[in-house]
Parts: sequence; C-alpha cells; structure tokens
Amino acid sequence: MTELSKKRPEFRNINAFKDLTTYRLPLAGWVSILHRASGGLMFILLPLIVWLFDTSVSSEISYDVFKSAFSAGLGFVPGWFMKLVALALIWAYLHHLIAGVRHLYMDMAHAVSKEFGKSSAVFTLALSIGLTLILGAKLFGLY
Repeated sequence: MTELSKKRPEFRNINAFKDLTTYRLPLAGWVSILHRASGGLMFILLPLIVWLFDTSVSSEISYDVFKSAFSAGLGFVPGWFMKLVALALIWAYLHHLIAGVRHLYMDMAHAVSKEFGKSSAVFTLALSIGLTLILGAKLFGLY
C-alpha cells in the first residue's frame, strides 16, 4: 500500500452535548486551564490583596487589625474563612508562577512534546500543591 492510499485520520467537530462528557483532557490541559483560573482568581481578589498589604504595613494598630482578621474574623466574615481565602490566594500565586515558568521554558527551549508536557505538568501540580500544603500548615498554625 502506498503512502498516499493509506486511510487518513478523520477529524470532526466536537459535539458539546455528547462528546464533552466523555472527553478526557490530558494533564497538560488541566494545568493550562488551572493556570488561567489562578490568574483570574488573583485578578478578582486583587482588592483584597491590596487591603491585606496596606493593613499589614501601615501602622502597628493596622497590623493588629490584620492579625485579628485571621484569628477572630472581620465583621461578619469568620477568621477561618479569611484563612481559607488566603490559602486559595497562596495556591493561585504558586500555581500561576510555576505554570508560567513552565510555559516560558517550553517556549524558549522548544520543548514541545507529549512526554515533556506530561512530565512538566505533573511537576507543576506536585510542586504547587506541595508548597501550598506547607504554607497552609504555617497559615493554620500547625508549625
């Protein structure tokens, strides 16, 4: 059989109602989606980040307000919820940073292959989740 007469693969559009429920996204795809989600989360919570920074460095009294927001809460928001939001911000920052470095490396080194994509995605997820757990343990006072 000649090269031209071989059956070529047939590509079709994805049906959103039938195919998306059974489609398995590769790990590199999940890292890419989480990279976008972490950037969006940091953008949405930017006013909170600015407020946290401002109250932590303005004065000693505002620093006490900052500390009490994480222990006793702030208004109707309990302290554990503030810690949970801070933990989400920690994860978003770490994941966005590590995935961004991954993308920059892939662009600079022309390292675009399935094998490298999968291994770097595993590394990105493991490192961002591991560092988040370590910093989360510090945030919640485990050490």
